[in-house]
Amino acid sequence: PWTIPNAIGFIRLGLIPVFLVVSFSSEDGSGLWPALLFAIVAWGDYADGIAARVTGQYSRLGALLDPVTDRLLVASGVIVCWWGDLLPRWALAVLIARELLMLVAGPLYVRRGLDLKINWPGRAGVWPVMSAIFLGLCGVREIGAILLYIGLVLVIWATVLYIRDGARQLRERKSPPRPSS
Repeated sequence: PWTIPNAIGFIRLGLIPVFLVVSFSSEDGSGLWPALLFAIVAWGDYADGIAARVTGQYSRLGALLDPVTDRLLVASGVIVCWWGDLLPRWALAVLIARELLMLVAGPLYVRRGLDLKINWPGRAGVWPVMSAIFLGLCGVREIGAILLYIGLVLVIWATVLYIRDGARQLRERKSPPRPSS
């Protein structure tokens, strides 16, 4: 567990409660410090990935810690944006429902031995979602809302693909082998 990427992951995880305390200490959750803390934790995702590649320090713990930290960060950002009415609440509700679904689906995939591969829409959706929350925390609500809508389209598309791929894997397991000729 004591690798450079995991250390970055632990720091990211530890900064999420700090982000929440600082955000809820402000008038509406927006401002320099909430936005800066959110950005540091979000950008730390790239830092731990780069550190893993450069050092070759990959671990099962890191593979589990990273997506959980990302989900907790998004959930924390959504909670603050909801509380401060910084972004459209209906869109935040859809985003948090998707994040909760993925938090439950991940372990189910693992338990069933399914391969949950990150897909293109999922990767592409991270930037607009994180940027939307960041901009909401900065008080730039209109552009934040537009990015949130774009991000929602991408992450919902990704979720549909995850469900489709999982169902396909289950069907392939249940189908009898074809006789060879």
